[in-house]
Amino acid sequence: MLLNSEPRPAGSPDDLAGEFGPALDPLIEPALAGLVAELKAVRGLDDQERDVVHRATAATLRDTVYRKVCRVLVLELNAARITGALTAADPAARFAQWLAGTTDGRYWDALDEHYPRLGQRLSAVIGNRCAAAVQLAQRFSADRAALAELLGTEPGVLTAVEFGAGDSHRGGQTVAILSCTAGRVVYKPRSVAVDAVLGRLLHALLPDEPSATRIRVPDVLDRDGYGWTAHVGHRYCSGDGELRAFYRGMGHWLAVMRLLGGSDLHAENLIAAGPVPVVVDCETLFTPVHELGRPSGHGLAVDRAVSLVGGTVLRTGLLPGRGLALGWRGVDSSAIGSLPGQQPSAPVPMVVDGGTDLARVELVQAPIALAANHPSADPMLGRHWQRIYDGFTELTERLLEMDREGGLEPLLAGFADCPVRVVTRATEAYAELGRMLWHPTSLHDERAARLRAAQVLAKQAETAPGAPGDPEVIDAEIADLLDGDVPFFATTPRDGVLTGPGGTTWGKPLDLVADALHRWRRNDLALDRQVAEAALVSAYLNEGWLPDDRRLLASTVDTDGLDRRRRAQAADIVRAVRDHALRADDGSATWIAPVLNPTGWAVTPLGPDLYGGLAGIAVLLAAYRIEMNDGRADEVDGIDSLLTAVVHTTRLGEDQLARERATTSAMRPEPPGGYVGLGSQIWGWLLLHRFGVTDGLERAGALAGQVVDGVRADESYDLLHGMAGAVVPLLRLAEATEERRWTSLASQIGERLLCAATPGGCWPTASFPEGIGGFAHGATGIGWTLARLAAATGEASYRRGADSAFAYEESLYDPALGGWRDLRSPGMAASAWCHGAGGIGIAAADLGQHDVLRRAAAACWESGLGWNHTLCHGDLGAWEVIDAAQAAGVGPVDRATLDAHVLSSLEEFGPVSGMAREAFSPGLLPGLGGVAYQLLRMHPDCTLPSVLLPDPGLMRR
Repeated sequence: MLLNSEPRPAGSPDDLAGEFGPALDPLIEPALAGLVAELKAVRGLDDQERDVVHRATAATLRDTVYRKVCRVLVLELNAARITGALTAADPAARFAQWLAGTTDGRYWDALDEHYPRLGQRLSAVIGNRCAAAVQLAQRFSADRAALAELLGTEPGVLTAVEFGAGDSHRGGQTVAILSCTAGRVVYKPRSVAVDAVLGRLLHALLPDEPSATRIRVPDVLDRDGYGWTAHVGHRYCSGDGELRAFYRGMGHWLAVMRLLGGSDLHAENLIAAGPVPVVVDCETLFTPVHELGRPSGHGLAVDRAVSLVGGTVLRTGLLPGRGLALGWRGVDSSAIGSLPGQQPSAPVPMVVDGGTDLARVELVQAPIALAANHPSADPMLGRHWQRIYDGFTELTERLLEMDREGGLEPLLAGFADCPVRVVTRATEAYAELGRMLWHPTSLHDERAARLRAAQVLAKQAETAPGAPGDPEVIDAEIADLLDGDVPFFATTPRDGVLTGPGGTTWGKPLDLVADALHRWRRNDLALDRQVAEAALVSAYLNEGWLPDDRRLLASTVDTDGLDRRRRAQAADIVRAVRDHALRADDGSATWIAPVLNPTGWAVTPLGPDLYGGLAGIAVLLAAYRIEMNDGRADEVDGIDSLLTAVVHTTRLGEDQLARERATTSAMRPEPPGGYVGLGSQIWGWLLLHRFGVTDGLERAGALAGQVVDGVRADESYDLLHGMAGAVVPLLRLAEATEERRWTSLASQIGERLLCAATPGGCWPTASFPEGIGGFAHGATGIGWTLARLAAATGEASYRRGADSAFAYEESLYDPALGGWRDLRSPGMAASAWCHGAGGIGIAAADLGQHDVLRRAAAACWESGLGWNHTLCHGDLGAWEVIDAAQAAGVGPVDRATLDAHVLSSLEEFGPVSGMAREAFSPGLLPGLGGVAYQLLRMHPDCTLPSVLLPDPGLMRR
């Protein structure tokens, strides 16, 4: 049974209350009896229609009330069991005994002693929902005849009502779908004037587009303070032509919403009606733009990058992006994204062992329910991304031309007096606070809970531009949450002042239409295009995903002048890294790019990690400086100053996070991973120390002190994000500092890894509970970690654990495929570093496993080249495996031929990162920074260490 305000998992039952249902009757039945009388007073409905409204209200009440009181019921049940109040013979019978005692209203009255305002708050929730249902019935009766405008004929008899399963606002009001004999209509308890104006605007902007494929909003019937819209049914496209039209239309929506300052356009707000993407909820147009109130402490360049990203097409909510909040971590709720098979399972609190006195609340991993925003059962977003991009570009250019001719501004004037909603805080933030405020502890001491909630909202207002900070507004927001509603802020674009819960106001007057048009005219269209291209990767979870099947194998492989060409390619990439940097007067620098963080991919300023973040950029620049000074790389201006800026920015970020952790105990620890997390940062600083950055050891030691908390908070075991990734960096730190505590900590992690291993020699992941192979997330990476730990400590148990892991990986080898099976794609063998032969070969080279290295190099040579040029999943990762095999005497090709293949591809196609298409990605593993680093290592005299192992090399003071 699902609890309150969580991402709804696929297949959630309609009756969430389940076995606890009878306990709710004393709360709900009196209100439902009163509802009968109120509905009888509604003229224009027959008894059957009144019963339809009554039954729908009863269903939504049971769901809503259960979500609020479930934790209380479970707590009280367990208290009765523990105290011996339940005397029946078995758990089920004891539950039945307890349940029988709850069906008397006196049970709920007695709870007032422990939860003083629970009854009053539940009465408000129930009363509001019933009043909203009566109001709906009255409005339907009054507008019945007029609804023929939407249905094309008289509505006929009301046969069903479905109240919104989502949030309620302003006194229990929700969207509802009404079914009549003539069809379905949608009731919205808000003005739909903005929908009507938007519909007319779309006709004016796309006059030549056939009506069958033109983007649209549903037809509306606007009333005073509420309205009706035509129901839009979901339909998959019937062929490639309709699919092409659909994705082009998504690009049109992106251009329109960019112009109108649209936001919050998530998957449930758009329905795929064959070839037409229909926006069914456009209430958040002309969203005010607020600048950062004060510096973040992470550097002015980072603040500027955040502001730039926030002002791009990402702001619409249409483009893919991963959630960060608890309960939504890694979830892509965007209208274009939300791909099936690419959503993480979410930890959802549910009642387990229901129907017994052992019932309890546990976090259960559940798949996220899919919306109706996709035009096919298996949407190939990467394949159609260019159509979205082309649709955005073509309509944007048309809008620019209309504006130059003076025709655009008059078309927007009609929005001035349309009520619009402004989402001042993320809905998930309200959801988390709502859970807290309805928790039994908070119900027991509401005053303390309100104070905590007010502190959270006030703190958020300090860092979230536009979020209300006025104590009066915050108190009104909390009052809404106590009544079970999500706070609602609205304005009209002509005015701009927000009206919020309890009649409060927030913000200053501003003509939002004029402001949106002004900002649109100042848009950096090139940045919009870069961000739109880069956002594609956010729709996918796997860092090895590739957007298309286009091979980048050179048509002519040239073996002449290899070193000259190597130097030229490396210098060109480093110049591009330099030129794409965002720099600020405080000496900070960053980049905007697709970034892999613990929740998945997102387009943001670079994080601190080595995989695709600032640590990796610093390593690249320091390495290039070394090679340039030693005459093995061409001169590139500005390397020293940019390296100084990147290191400075990294320090600023670490220091700011340390200050925040010192004052906020609830901050989630950083993950311990070797490529994304603390392990990567430790490794990065050690490598920079080796390259001549003076405080690298001190910085690494400070980060190592956080690893214990990081491991405690993170149950992932892999090398990339998980605890295995911290082991070798800690061992290298122990070598450099001669502090045994870091070896001890590495050994403690090793013991955790041994305990977590399955009998088959692998480790569970969230997506693959039975384990998976490969280096970044699977058995080879963890096996390599244990092998290195065994070598450092002499512990035989680590050696045995490593051997078991390698045996498991070997069980995945398929001679017919010529590689190791990738369990993510049955019947496939990957060659990449992250999930396939590339990473397996790198580990084998390090551990002297020549037979494994031989087979891995053969797989990389056969199928690992020609997809893109990155280290993670492209040519320069495969290059290292093949080169290592050649050095060991088991390579499939000579070094000159290998280098010529890589360089010829770079010259013919240009450096390609694969994941972000043409958007520049400077990262070390997933981007072009690593390509340059590896080109440096191609020189026979280069001593730079590999970055395909989380190991900076032998460290001495």
